[in-house]
Amino acid sequence: MTDGTAVAAGAPPGIRIRPLARGDWDAVAALEAEAYTRLGLSEGRAALESRARASPDTCFVLDGGRIAVGYVLALPYPLFQCPDLSHGEDTAFPSGNLHLHDLVVAEAFRGRGLARRLLRHLCATARSRGHERISLVAVGGSDTFWSARGFAAHPEVPLPDGYGDGALYMSTALPVTAPQAPSERQRG
Repeated sequence: MTDGTAVAAGAPPGIRIRPLARGDWDAVAALEAEAYTRLGLSEGRAALESRARASPDTCFVLDGGRIAVGYVLALPYPLFQCPDLSHGEDTAFPSGNLHLHDLVVAEAFRGRGLARRLLRHLCATARSRGHERISLVAVGGSDTFWSARGFAAHPEVPLPDGYGDGALYMSTALPVTAPQAPSERQRG
């Protein structure tokens, strides 16, 4: 893990990872809507903010200098359960599992290793907080991507309505080194 100040190879100068702040929400909501509206999965700002309030230490942005150009939202959640997209989170769960809820990079910044960098940062943060597993819900056909990175599918895990056709709960033991991250946004 880095402290978020080093620049990823191929990334524009000045891009760094930092904790999500109150002033980032307009950009985060816009990124989320851009990534998920066409899939019918956009949650809206209030739900996103509630997830970050549940675990502010595991939510980060890619700071492009003037605006957030990517983000990751993750929160401790019981293994084999996931947030319901129809409502926000009221509390944090004590859990050895960290649920990677969203990882989004703005389209103009994809393909530069920034998503991979966000995932490495999240994995290091999770390890430092004592988490043993990371889970996610793969949507939009991204399950093959995540399985190639060590995430195992759990088709027996029921998902709340709202994740779309083909959504699949997946998890992995927290790796010693971070798996490859998508160069595009992946809900998870």
